[in-house]
Amino acid sequence: MTSSGRAAHWQTVYESKGEREVSWFQESPSPSLELIVLAGARPTSPIADIGGGASRLVDALLTAEYTDLTVLDLSDAALAASRARLGAAGDGVDWIVADVTAWQPKRTYDVWHDRAALHFLNAPEERVAYVACVRRAVKIGGHVIIGTFAVDGPEKCSGLPVTRHGAESIAALLGAGFNLTDHRRHQHATPWQSVQNFQFSSFVRSS
Repeated sequence: MTSSGRAAHWQTVYESKGEREVSWFQESPSPSLELIVLAGARPTSPIADIGGGASRLVDALLTAEYTDLTVLDLSDAALAASRARLGAAGDGVDWIVADVTAWQPKRTYDVWHDRAALHFLNAPEERVAYVACVRRAVKIGGHVIIGTFAVDGPEKCSGLPVTRHGAESIAALLGAGFNLTDHRRHQHATPWQSVQNFQFSSFVRSS
């Protein structure tokens, strides 16, 4: 799928559905917040949430008094939902409408977090572009946290095919210079109480 096609798809989703009408909704962002804390993020650490959309992770990070937050998503409607929900509390967040495969970050980050953006990138060239962006965005010594459908997770999401991953395939994708520090399975309960198997892998950038 082209970048413009992905953007149009997600714009339609977020314009037509409420936050509890999508399978990926979480009231509490587990295990993302725990993994960010385990990465040693300080209150002033720059943190980027990739594909953050209308996720409540940004709410939880603000509540935990993290102050340097960036949320990137393809869909302006998704980010608008988060801005509306947070009100003035979200004024200090850097909201960016962009495709991660084409994003040119203007700064670097201590933590890159992605829950369920990477697994929509099915073409090898898209994944190469994703990793190139990780390398542009993450400092040496910074942390990369990626959650995707597990190898036994769903084959589609929101009508789109996904590429399922384990820690090994994420490590191979990132390549040399990223050292695995944590990996775990997570069973996500959708709003209608079906279960989706996710995997989360954490890495520290060494070079």
